[in-house]
Amino acid sequence: MNVNDFQFPGLWRPALEIFILTMVIYGALRFVRGTRGWPVVTGFIVALLALVLVTYLLDLHVLRWLLGTFSAFLAVAVVVIFQPELRRMLAELGNLPLFATTHEQRESIEVVIQAVERLAKDRIGALLAIEQSIQLREAVESGVRVDCEATPEMLECIFFPNNATHDGGVLLKGGRITHAACIFPLTQSPELDKSLGTRHRAALGLAEETDAVVVVISEETGAVSYAYKGQLVRGVTTEELRAFLTATLIHPAKARGLVAWVRARFLETPPPGPAVVTRGNLGKTSSAPGP
Repeated sequence: MNVNDFQFPGLWRPALEIFILTMVIYGALRFVRGTRGWPVVTGFIVALLALVLVTYLLDLHVLRWLLGTFSAFLAVAVVVIFQPELRRMLAELGNLPLFATTHEQRESIEVVIQAVERLAKDRIGALLAIEQSIQLREAVESGVRVDCEATPEMLECIFFPNNATHDGGVLLKGGRITHAACIFPLTQSPELDKSLGTRHRAALGLAEETDAVVVVISEETGAVSYAYKGQLVRGVTTEELRAFLTATLIHPAKARGLVAWVRARFLETPPPGPAVVTRGNLGKTSSAPGP
């Protein structure tokens, strides 16, 4: 029995084409939404639809001929106009968990661990966000593009006091530092510990809205904390941080693969409500409603 033996053999192909085109258009629009290219996309679509509508309603033969003749050049125009967005989309496909190796992921984790050890020892405040399936577009818009290999020395240089990029967060993706001096959203929960500074509130705020793993180092005490999925865990050791990063960034990628990435990218939403946990007092976890 093959596909053509179905009761409606002539309908499954158009239905499949419509489904594929719908998913491609939806994914493309969702990808560029919230970026600098979004107004250009909106204006381009509105102008094109208005021109087509006027042409066919008023039966303008010349414009109809021009649209038909130059339709092939629209593809070239799209590539030229939206070249940065297309490059970022292809780069994201290359960074899917399906293509990432466990060895590369472990190397990236060790870079973070070594940087955290050095920064915590010298009591240098730091905020590091490891991007996963949800893109951090708004944070990137406010940051400084770096695009270099992630090394402990580079992270130390970025967060060195009085450096131009020390005030803000660093975005890590695929073993590279993509942006520095990023402004992350602050959590709006009124029930958090008043002793939490701006870095911790920014870490928790980003973890509430995305699936990024955020590591924060206190400038006053050198204490290390991490935030993930609306929960902030304070006062962890480097071994505890390594175990958490390994369990979060490596094992899910091996087990879930491409299907889970698509599910997280298009279907899932971050869980509401922050929680703060302090190591040594795990039995007293305080939760607060989301903003």
